[in-house]
Amino acid sequence: MSWRTVVVTGCAKLDFKMDYLVVRKQDNINRIHLSEIGILIIESTSVSLTAVLLCELVKKKVKIVFCDEQHNPHSELLPYYGSHDTSIKMKKQIAWDRSVKEHVWTEIVSEKIRNQSRHLEKRGYKVQADMLMQYIKELEFGDVTNREGHAAKVYFNALFGLDFTRSDDNSVNAALNYGYGIMLSYFNREIVANGYATQLGLFHDNMFNQFNLASDFMEPFRILVDKKVKDMEPIKFEHDEKMQLVHILSESVIIDGKNSFVSNAIKIYCKSLFDALNEGDISMIKFYKDEL
Repeated sequence: MSWRTVVVTGCAKLDFKMDYLVVRKQDNINRIHLSEIGILIIESTSVSLTAVLLCELVKKKVKIVFCDEQHNPHSELLPYYGSHDTSIKMKKQIAWDRSVKEHVWTEIVSEKIRNQSRHLEKRGYKVQADMLMQYIKELEFGDVTNREGHAAKVYFNALFGLDFTRSDDNSVNAALNYGYGIMLSYFNREIVANGYATQLGLFHDNMFNQFNLASDFMEPFRILVDKKVKDMEPIKFEHDEKMQLVHILSESVIIDGKNSFVSNAIKIYCKSLFDALNEGDISMIKFYKDEL
């Protein structure tokens, strides 16, 4: 099972040798077996890679994220086909019943708000946590009244202050965006690995968004990033802070009654969503929990 998140910084040359990723730097050489790698983050623009390495990483379904000159996630590498039966999977995806998609989206929104409420309650924001639970009771099919948006405003204002907005240019938003970007990339990995298209979402339907479906699926997992950023309360957002967010994928949660790495929980969760969508049965969805 792939579980490592590998981050390459500074000047380095990456190549492939006998099923190993070889990282060559001026003062050392490191080797990591490809079967252990879940996500590879190229944090520096001073890194060079061989074409054979990229091909082998894609074959092993390793998610590759490239960062820009500011060391922020900028792009990622996705294979044309992630599964042997991609064509039939995409036909099923296009044919998903609208009411089933809305039903699944309603469940996703409900779980996201529930996780937000639990987070706030653990932080001592009881009034705001209760408000979010009330929003869940008011949630309509497909969230046509946008309880998700109302909950988000209450949630972020409780965590980061009444003056906080997600459009501000500050270290908190930089950290949130970075963490969400890493999480989104891992969801894209699982969607493609299962043979589906990231562009075709349930609720998200932006013609400029290549990752509408991942944007839908990841919503309940955003809270894991929020918790880390709140604990950090970053005054600056540099390499050390980024590494704390990258390691979220290696933390433990409970899903399907078992302890799992977050990266593996995403795999189980995505598979359950596809089962629910294909079978028209939302009871098949498996959400994670921080504790039993």
